[in-house]
Amino acid sequence: MGDIVGSWQVALSDGIHKVEFEHGTTSGKRIVRVDNKEVLRHDWLFKLVGRETFKIGKHQCTIHIDAVSGFAYEYSLDVDGKPLEKFSENRSKISRAWTLKLDGVDYRVVLEKDTLDIWVNGQRIDAEADFTDYGTETVFEISGHPAILKAVSSGHHRLGINHSLFVDGCEIPQANE
Repeated sequence: MGDIVGSWQVALSDGIHKVEFEHGTTSGKRIVRVDNKEVLRHDWLFKLVGRETFKIGKHQCTIHIDAVSGFAYEYSLDVDGKPLEKFSENRSKISRAWTLKLDGVDYRVVLEKDTLDIWVNGQRIDAEADFTDYGTETVFEISGHPAILKAVSSGHHRLGINHSLFVDGCEIPQANE
């Protein structure tokens, strides 16, 4: 791993993916790694600027290589046609995530609000929501521990629905991704 010039964290429902970009500015070599696995390689390119396109699951990603001055370059990552920052901002509107440790093991739980899919450590789980007097409750297990995802109206149209995760009866704070 020689000329790593860009590194990004992409939070998706199935996990947080690490993207690394290696760019040999004399040879034009370009290598893209996702989660330490090589997904794209060009060993010799005459054109030092441009873009490289690859996928993370179903998401289209593009690394842009732009010259800023002389032999200095700027690198940026787009996901699904949006700059990473904008993509992440939009994801935070349509999903909620929680991180917790159970029996010494780290877990990441993600709710996709648009599909109501629940993901635990990158695996979509089957669970059905039951209606209550206050909203819905989705009951499932995380490695034998009872978990409840509650969706309750905030009472304000603009604020929408509040989502809370309880594991072993304790509320888990939302993760900031």
